Amino acid sequence: MSSAIVARLRQHWPVVLLATLLAAGLAAPLATGVATTGFFLEVLLGGLMAGVLYSLVALGFVLIYKASGVFNFAQGAMVLFAALATARLAEHMPLALAAALALLLMIGFAVIVERLVLRPLVNQSAVALLMATLGISTFLEGFGQAVWGNDIYRIDLGLPKEPMIVGAQRFAGGILISREDLAAAIVVGALVLVLGLFFQKTATGRALRAVADDHLAAQAIGIPLNRIWVIVWSVAGFVALIAGLVWGSKLGVQFSLSQVALKGLPVAILGGLTSVPGAILGGLIIGVGEKFAEVFLGQALARWFHLEGGGIEQWFAYVLVLAFLLVRPEGLFGERHIDRV
Repeated sequence: MSSAIVARLRQHWPVVLLATLLAAGLAAPLATGVATTGFFLEVLLGGLMAGVLYSLVALGFVLIYKASGVFNFAQGAMVLFAALATARLAEHMPLALAAALALLLMIGFAVIVERLVLRPLVNQSAVALLMATLGISTFLEGFGQAVWGNDIYRIDLGLPKEPMIVGAQRFAGGILISREDLAAAIVVGALVLVLGLFFQKTATGRALRAVADDHLAAQAIGIPLNRIWVIVWSVAGFVALIAGLVWGSKLGVQFSLSQVALKGLPVAILGGLTSVPGAILGGLIIGVGEKFAEVFLGQALARWFHLEGGGIEQWFAYVLVLAFLLVRPEGLFGERHIDRV
């Protein structure tokens, strides 16, 4: 038994190392006395709530990669376009109706992508598909600006803006929690779990996995590849809409949303581009990691090296993923590909 455990540890040592480093990073603020327990929990909850949003966007990357084997660099532009459509339509009708119409637009966009982009590129190289998603991204951003405008627009989801303080009797000063972030995280977390179960347990999910493994074999056994692509891009559009509503409510609907949404890309890579559970766990890891790095590591670096501090939150996810990919290219739960020569 012990030899089997040692063998598994050797096989998965990058995951063990990542878990050890994360545990050490979480424990360091309390162990060194830099943070009180209340402030520690406040930062931890903030990271988890941000991580849930990252997981949602990462699902869009994962689902499209599973269906077509290519990074969807248009996911950020899809978030922006869906949010812009909702914000401008909401100026003339109730928000719920505007969001429903925006969802129909995203489904129509999925049909157009399948007909005009994916279908002609069947059996083409991954590079061709990658360039196609870059073209889609550029088109969506320009088309969105032409149709909806380029100002900063407001989306009011009716979420409470005032923060609340909990645990004041147990922790000095209590724990400050954003009501808006908490409500959004609960809704988005439930949606992420539903989507995860849908693609893991349903017939559509099994068909998606078959297409991801070998789309030619999937077609041979009667799986309609074109319909699967439309479904996947429609779900990615729905994910983009929800992410755009949440971030648009917090930051305002502006063109920087497409860059914020791209934070889901390192999340998907860390979890494994073919793994829905990996997208969920990767989002939580990066959400918590970047909050702790910004609040605690940034202060330490500024003190040790006389730096100005700040900004770590912008690049932490990419550095973490780069370091992890050097030792485990397939990510936490991705499939390892071995080419025999």
